[in-house]
Amino acid sequence: MIEAILFTLGLGGACGVALSVASRIFYVYEDPRIAKVENLLAGANCGGCGYTGCSAAAEAVVSKEVPPNVCILVGPENVAEIAAIMGSEAGTAEPCKSYNNCQGGERATDRFIYQGLNRCSAVNALYGGKRDCSIGCLGFGDCVYACKFNALRIGPNGYPVVDKDKCVGCGACERVCPKSIIEVRTMSQRLLHLNTQDDPLSPCQQTCPAEIDIPRYVDQIRHGEYESAVDTIRERNPLLLACGRVCPHPCEEYCRRAIEDTESVSINQLKRFVADMEMNSGRRLRISRAPDTGKRVAVIGGGPAGLSCAYFLRRVGHSVNIFEAMPGLGGMLRYGIPEYRLPKAVLDWEIQGILNLGIEYHTNVKMGVDFELGSLVGAGFDAIFMGVGAWKDYKLNIPGEDLNGCYTGINFLSRIGNQEKIYTGRRAAVSGGGNTAIDCARTLIRLGLEKVYVVYRRTRKEMPANEVEIDAAEHEGVEFLYLANPSRVLGDDDGNVAGLEYINMELGEPDASGRRRPVPVEGSETVLDVDMIVTAIGQSTDTTFCTKGTRMEELNITRWGTIDVDSDTCRSNVPYIFAAGDGATGPALVVDAIGGGRRAARAIDLFLKGKEVKPEPRALLSKSHIQESLFNSVPGVQKSKRAGMPELPVKQRIANFVEVDQAIAEPDALAEATRCLTCCRLCYDPDKPRHVA
Repeated sequence: MIEAILFTLGLGGACGVALSVASRIFYVYEDPRIAKVENLLAGANCGGCGYTGCSAAAEAVVSKEVPPNVCILVGPENVAEIAAIMGSEAGTAEPCKSYNNCQGGERATDRFIYQGLNRCSAVNALYGGKRDCSIGCLGFGDCVYACKFNALRIGPNGYPVVDKDKCVGCGACERVCPKSIIEVRTMSQRLLHLNTQDDPLSPCQQTCPAEIDIPRYVDQIRHGEYESAVDTIRERNPLLLACGRVCPHPCEEYCRRAIEDTESVSINQLKRFVADMEMNSGRRLRISRAPDTGKRVAVIGGGPAGLSCAYFLRRVGHSVNIFEAMPGLGGMLRYGIPEYRLPKAVLDWEIQGILNLGIEYHTNVKMGVDFELGSLVGAGFDAIFMGVGAWKDYKLNIPGEDLNGCYTGINFLSRIGNQEKIYTGRRAAVSGGGNTAIDCARTLIRLGLEKVYVVYRRTRKEMPANEVEIDAAEHEGVEFLYLANPSRVLGDDDGNVAGLEYINMELGEPDASGRRRPVPVEGSETVLDVDMIVTAIGQSTDTTFCTKGTRMEELNITRWGTIDVDSDTCRSNVPYIFAAGDGATGPALVVDAIGGGRRAARAIDLFLKGKEVKPEPRALLSKSHIQESLFNSVPGVQKSKRAGMPELPVKQRIANFVEVDQAIAEPDALAEATRCLTCCRLCYDPDKPRHVA
């Protein structure tokens, strides 16, 4: 008995020694912070963070693979405690959702017959898939099988449909998709994503400077999903009411419907239709935004570029303050576009929706006069966006241009916009051929002048103004004098305008713009009987805030007088200063400024997060297209009439500044939406049934 006890004790002691030695040899250390972090997570093991469970997520936090805000379910208090454990900043949590970027499904034609395993991964291994489209959905549903939350299904058109309410953003679908059709992104990532050469993009979407997903919102209108259409537009453009009225819609120039049908889809009218529907509904649709990041950005200029940049920065969680030199926000939208094209009440409603996100603003304050760069830095702003526009009018530089009754285009329109009383005379000449010149002429008609001329040194064919604006001006009584170049302003004894001398021109060889250069015809001087002249031949940026002796002196300015920035990131030579809009590009379209503001917001967001400020990989360059998406013919398209633009009769509209162009009615909008072919790079739908309410 004693021997057995001693043997047992000896065996136990030997085992203890062996285990002690083994524990030192095979010792595995577990960071005690892992357990502390895991206790602060939700404990749901939902996979919404992208990890298999809360334990794995805790390990990722401790190993610094992910930030303390990795869990999308915990509150800010827990995130702050996790950050304290890790000795870092808390950051903000933002949920991920799955998105399908392909609406093609089974539309693409087959290159070959496939009779193998019915899996996307298998068919992709064989020459990238059986269909012509190299980036489109393969349609076998690997993503559906991978989803453990029943958030995905293959829809009737052969591509996956996401149930946003069920999706937890775990990323399983994205990982198995061989074509990157399914993407798991946060709202911020989607807002700031720029078009790339690998994206499923229609020609119209490639052309839109704001990069709006046009086929998606038109298709939503076709199905009566008006609120969803507004959300789709607003994901890229916060000024849809304004753009629906003043955008010259370059997207329509690349509409495939026009290849066979001669008339493109009226994309801009459809945008205005849903934008007006929200405004007239009596309520605003909710605009979501990410949690606050604690970072602050100063936006200099409250025009379309500044408002766009501020909107996107605020939606991704940054604090924004707008500083505007004029009495009201809007920039050229307010002071350069007349009331009959864009009513101030409409603009006010749209801007207020942007400000409601929590954006602060200050008007009647000018950079370099009321505040300096140093005061912004001292106030704690982490980055600065310059959206100063192009407010300085060019002059003709001819004798007599300083006489009473001479105005410049933007100055004239802004004073009218401010409801100032100015001398207008009886007969006026507007020099220029752009939209500003046409706006000035149509404004003068409404001010009651007897005669209004537009004097342009080239022909109508070369006029940069929108064709519809030229037509409208002619209908309203504006007379166009082509191949006429002002040479001298005549005055009376009191220093007032008494006439405009111009010289006839003829077109020579093309200049740098591609237009034929106007050449004077000797001895052809003619005097036009006018007592008022408006010069609207272009604008430039006022960069007096960069004077010597100020901190802005180091900011590089181009030889054209614009702020010198990288075209892809909108970043200047001063690392924390960014710029877009007319002040960086020179005078351009409103939608160009909106797109530039979003591009700058993306770069500023990277800067504020301490990441490298670099272009989007394989970004689609401005005004460029994916060549395979440009067709010469579109078989199967039958001609259908484009919806006309409702407008006030000429006699009624020239007597006041009431808005001329009206929104199309709902039945017309639904009919027009059915004309859209829901194009992608290669795919399109030749015929679609009309929506039935």
